[in-house]
Amino acid sequence: MKEIHYNDIVQNVARLCEEANYDLGEDVVTAFEQAVQTESSEAGKEVLNQLIDNANIAIQDRVPMCQDTGVSVFIVKLGQDCHITGGSLQEAINEGVRTGYEDGYLRYSIVDDPINRKNTGDNTPSVIHTEIVSGDRLEIYMTAKGGGRKHECSQNA
Repeated sequence: MKEIHYNDIVQNVARLCEEANYDLGEDVVTAFEQAVQTESSEAGKEVLNQLIDNANIAIQDRVPMCQDTGVSVFIVKLGQDCHITGGSLQEAINEGVRTGYEDGYLRYSIVDDPINRKNTGDNTPSVIHTEIVSGDRLEIYMTAKGGGRKHECSQNA
């Protein structure tokens, strides 16, 4: 049985949090660059060029691409022959989020009470989707899911 220590998960999750907010995939940047060539409107070209510039600044200066650094959403594939030592998988992921968001100067977006809207101050808890798979590997994928603008609805009866 393969053992993976809690602290290794914390360190890797912290890195994932920063990378998800700083590094836009080269394939996406290339798609933006190609779109500039085919875009007919000047406003559209300007927006695409701003997105490219923003992605380059984020990579070079290690700053978030967007001020909304979002909800940390994880897809976890845990091998049935893998054992986490030193703590739980869920707490290791949440501790990694705390560390990554603090060290990466990422904005905390999570509230602990939807009525009072009090921020948790560390961007936890994360959303964690776990799948038990065969083998002895642990795979963790992360995305920072931005919430967009606040939208309020009301209904009159």
